[in-house]
Amino acid sequence: MQRDVRDLSQVRSFDALPRLLALAAGYTARLLNVTDLAGPFQLTRQTIHDYVTLLERVFLLERLPPWHSNRLSRLVKTPKLHIGDTGLACALLGMDAPDLHRNRESLGPLLETFVLQELKREASWFPAPLSFFHFRDRDGVEVDIVVERGAGALAGVEVKAAATVTDVDFRGLRKLKQSAGKRFVKGIVLYDGEISASFGEGLYAVPIRRLWEPA
Repeated sequence: MQRDVRDLSQVRSFDALPRLLALAAGYTARLLNVTDLAGPFQLTRQTIHDYVTLLERVFLLERLPPWHSNRLSRLVKTPKLHIGDTGLACALLGMDAPDLHRNRESLGPLLETFVLQELKREASWFPAPLSFFHFRDRDGVEVDIVVERGAGALAGVEVKAAATVTDVDFRGLRKLKQSAGKRFVKGIVLYDGEISASFGEGLYAVPIRRLWEPA
């Protein structure tokens, strides 16, 4: 807390912080690009980077690091930016439930962030510590969320704001499975549907509501 207060004392443009947070709300679940975030402001990239770090320390923003089979390689990859609260994000974006229903392009990233928050909340009940990442290979094939237990096991979660799932939706999870080898336990596509179904060994489509409803 004392360090956060010291950081706040060094903020020279307080009006930029709520504007930056509102901008970040529209960038949730995207790769962090400080240059894009700095564009609307008359501030340096380093200043915007420092402001993002400050907002992260007060839990308004979160950087989701990349997963890589080589742990050292993770240090040089690009994290994803997530806003800390999707309700706050909707308020900042001026969107309500009907707006999200009409605008699927905005719903997708916000839903991904919501799922990440829910999984992290549920992970706090787990006896062993769990770490969270995202996955992206050189070809741009992605998995929204990777959950890792130590160095022994991991699972992938893809979030889809749609009522149907096809085999194509498992492309990223299959790439992750290939990269992780024996450590890969399960890959799940969470979707806005009704039925749980298997899509091959260790791969499943599961309704999003299963995150808070009993199976």
